[in-house]
Amino acid sequence: MAEALTNIAKHSGARQAYVRVRHHDDRLHVEVTDDGKGGADENSGSGIGGIRRRTEAHGGTFALDSPSGEPTTLRVALPCGP
Repeated sequence: MAEALTNIAKHSGARQAYVRVRHHDDRLHVEVTDDGKGGADENSGSGIGGIRRRTEAHGGTFALDSPSGEPTTLRVALPCGP
């Protein structure tokens, strides 16, 4: 998630970012949200796309919600033993 936080610092114009981590149903869930300008695109550059590739390579799921002019939320869930 360091990559997500780096992207926030470099590109979002955010004043605040939040990281939420929890374990549920044998998965580790990580959510990173900022109050920036939105418009993050995983197809431009390698940062967000790289997070998706690494997550999916380990059997995880990835979701990005970043409408232009709105906050961005990135969610990752990875398999994790009980």
